[in-house]
Parts: sequence; C-alpha cells; structure tokens
Amino acid sequence: MKKIWFISNASSGSASPDKVAALVELFAGKGWDMMGHSHFPHDMLPDAATLDAVGVDTVILYAGDGTINAAIGALQGWSGAFLLLPGGTMNLLVKALHGDGDPAAIVAASMTQSILVALPFVAGGEYRAYVALIVGPATSWFRAREQVRAGKIGGLGRAIGHAWARTFGRGIRLCGAYGLPTGAQAVLISPNGAQLRLAAVDARDWRSIAVLGWDWLTGDWLAAAAVTESVAPTVSIEGDRPVQALFDGEPQLLSPGVQISAGQTRAQFICTKMPA
Repeated sequence: MKKIWFISNASSGSASPDKVAALVELFAGKGWDMMGHSHFPHDMLPDAATLDAVGVDTVILYAGDGTINAAIGALQGWSGAFLLLPGGTMNLLVKALHGDGDPAAIVAASMTQSILVALPFVAGGEYRAYVALIVGPATSWFRAREQVRAGKIGGLGRAIGHAWARTFGRGIRLCGAYGLPTGAQAVLISPNGAQLRLAAVDARDWRSIAVLGWDWLTGDWLAAAAVTESVAPTVSIEGDRPVQALFDGEPQLLSPGVQISAGQTRAQFICTKMPA
C-alpha cells in the first residue's frame, strides 16, 4: 500500500470521530499517502475513475457491514485492493478476513502477513450480500433496530408495532428452497461455495414473535430462534408482489420471480487471517 483512499462511517456501531482521526494519524505514520477521505454517508462514495485518476492502490474501509457493502458495490470493476477494518456492530465480514483483531492490529498485520482473497456473495437482481441476504416479513424489524441505533426512542413504538403486524403475516415463499417451512417469517441466505445456505425461522405465536423481535434489536436473530436449514443452487421469490430484503442489513425491494444465486469476486480483499 502506497496510495490509499479512506472511507469511514463515524456513526457505525463501534466507530467514532476520535477513532477515525486516530486511524488517519496511524496511516500517516505508516508513510501511506491518503489521496482522499470519504465521510460516509455525508460524502458520496468515490467511483473507480476518481480513484484511478489519483493512482489509488488500496481503499481502506472503517465501517459496518452495510456501509462496506455499499462501497464495494460502488467500486465494482475497480482493480485495486480493499482493506476492511471493524467499525460496525457485528463486523462479520471483517472477522472472516481478520479474526477479532482491532483496527491497529489489522493494519500492522496487513503489512507483514497478508494475502489477497476473493469473497463469495449472494446476488439478487442488481444487489449483492457478502455476509447474508435476509428476506421475509420479519425484515421489517430493521426499522425498529435503526430507531434504537439512532437513539430515536419516540419512533420506536411505531416501528415495533409495524414489525409485529408484518411478522404475523403470510410469510415468505421461495421456489427451490426444498425442506424449508412454507411461509417462514424470515430466511437468511448466505453463500456456501457454489451453492446457497438457507436458514429459515418460522415464528407463529406471540412468544416466538417477541423472541424474534428481541433478537433483531440485539443483533443476532439466529441466536435464540428455532431454525430450519437447507442448501440450494438457486432460489427465487414466489408471489406477485415485491418483497423487502436486507442485503448485509441494507433494505432493498426484490421483484417476484427474481433469481437469487451465489457468486464470487476477484481476489482483491486483503486477508490477514492465515489458515492453520
């Protein structure tokens, strides 16, 4: 790494303005030239032409999984490398690449013991999930979770009421998802080599809904919910209406019939988690 572009989100789960500033000083101490710094979401994400114009070889991302997803999406086709640092709540993608190290330790390791790897993803329409895609009416709990993260307690009750009502609805139906319950409240779809790994939650009574909602608010809905798992090469959305989906936690609408499949990026992600 010689010329870097820094993308940070100081409102992410474990990031802060002070931590962002400390990383900028750390980069300078390593002798890296910072060609730009995007403070997402206040600044627009850079495109490949912007990075190439100033000779950037590495983009460093300090944010949560959702912001990382947005940045990788904005830079699809760019030929440089990405270094991901843990700045969110769960940091699942960063942990897959670096384990549980803190940002400073990861930066140090990237200079001495790193390789470039490809990342698997789940594709649905024009969108990708590098951690997981979640579909089903229980995705409406993300609004309540965002209210909590933003400290907007006044709107939390309305968001919970909306999510509660939606979760008791018809559920999600996926064509090709054999062995899963019909009309599950949520299906988590993650990449599993050339296939998709499917994990479905079927919550029907008020107690199950309450547990599911609490798990959404605290970050890990698979922790306590009863889950049915399966694998499939591809699946598609059944029905005649668009469904809400979360790609690495970011909401999008998927059209009925859209195919969901697995894919893989080029080898451009710095990995310091060496195999045993």
